[in-house]
Amino acid sequence: MATHQNRSPAPSASSAATDPRLKTVRTISKLMDEQFSVGGFKFGLDPLLNLIPVLGDVSGYLLSIGLIITMAQHGASGRLVAKMVVNATLDAFVGAIPVLGWVFDFVYKANTRNLRLLTEHYTEGKHKGSAGPVILTVLLVAGAILVLLVILAVKLLQWILEWDQKTAELKINF
Repeated sequence: MATHQNRSPAPSASSAATDPRLKTVRTISKLMDEQFSVGGFKFGLDPLLNLIPVLGDVSGYLLSIGLIITMAQHGASGRLVAKMVVNATLDAFVGAIPVLGWVFDFVYKANTRNLRLLTEHYTEGKHKGSAGPVILTVLLVAGAILVLLVILAVKLLQWILEWDQKTAELKINF
């Protein structure tokens, strides 16, 4: 029994520039990675959100995955989607490390990288093909990584709180 998929063909470069959903992808990517400028250095909300333990990392990762899903719905290939997930996951994992992660978030800019990949897809014809076969895998992997990220962040927070209690007990004993 054949199934009918209601998928439109991948848009051309000109329709990609005017498609409202891709405009949203561009807007959110800029907001997360390059909205602000200090001394010529651009940064967005992503590194600022990551100053909030757990919530910042999780919200940034969910936004990135949402952007990737939107890009996949617009014809990004499975290979391209996989590259995008690697970018977002690397950003989330390294970004979850206190201090090092904050610096990394200011520099790496996963959403901007993913938008660049999508632009190559539309303007240079790179990364062609359907993302359909990998969408479920991407969602499962992203979900598993999100759960792991939350567990790691909670464990780190527990360790910090335990360390703080031990330090406070040492101060009281002296």
